[in-house]
Amino acid sequence: MGENASFWESLIYAHPTCTSWKQEAEGSIYHLASILFVVGFMGGSGFFGLLYVFSLLGLGFLCSSVWAWLDVCAADIFSWNFILFAICFVQFIYVTYQVRSVSFDREFQELYSALFQPLGISLTVYRKIVLCCDAEVVTLEKEHCYAMQGKTPIDKLSLLVSGRIRVTVDGEFLHYIFPLQFLDSPEWDSLRPTEEGIFQVTLTAETDCRYVAWRRKKLYLLFAKHRFISRLFSILIGSDIAEKLYALNDRVHVGKGFRYDIRLPNFYHVSLPETPLVQSPYHLQKGSPRRKPAGVTNCGSFSPQ
Repeated sequence: MGENASFWESLIYAHPTCTSWKQEAEGSIYHLASILFVVGFMGGSGFFGLLYVFSLLGLGFLCSSVWAWLDVCAADIFSWNFILFAICFVQFIYVTYQVRSVSFDREFQELYSALFQPLGISLTVYRKIVLCCDAEVVTLEKEHCYAMQGKTPIDKLSLLVSGRIRVTVDGEFLHYIFPLQFLDSPEWDSLRPTEEGIFQVTLTAETDCRYVAWRRKKLYLLFAKHRFISRLFSILIGSDIAEKLYALNDRVHVGKGFRYDIRLPNFYHVSLPETPLVQSPYHLQKGSPRRKPAGVTNCGSFSPQ
């Protein structure tokens, strides 16, 4: 204990205390460096936050180096501050290179701002998603089909960027697909990774459309490498399917002015005893979650069986 006490005493009392303080303040360069340090440490996260932090801290260390060289005349203070300035400068160049390397075309940048950025997805993660679709936006001309009922295989997942898609089954309209919605989320969710299937609806472009397509196998490989991206797409696809369900629910009616509600599957069995229980729109054969329940019409009148 005595040795430890003498060590701490020597550490604290070995140097003489300041008996008198300088009356004059340090030069303006020193105060400018301090201000830059304070403002620099207020930076946020992300690429642009790092650029903000490293640029201001670098300028602060540069000012401290100049102050140590001109006013203090201390080689050690100058050396340390200049080394820290060089580190900040190198970091600034490196982050700038990263920002340039993750730049995207206009449509992908708009897609990021509208869909992925509000979810807090970083540009580096988004870059992996874009590279998975080969950074390509596909054009679908008006009245051309993206998928045909009973013919087109389910081998990709597509997200509409612009335009409007009409979904029909047996020539009967079901609902529209609008920008920032998946074209084939129900089909994707209906199959396991090792299964194959075909579309049971027809998707036709009502206007000139642009969409992003991820190949099924390539996207599953991305999911296997990055679990975060897998969870992200699971959330996006689930939300998209829910929107399509409620789009169908808004159009489906039964007789006597009743509206079919997917949240209350037994409602009509109680209200209309003479009417057979209507099957939920999504409780149908596998691979066709969009199909319409039998005996239900869009015009508000009940068709006799």
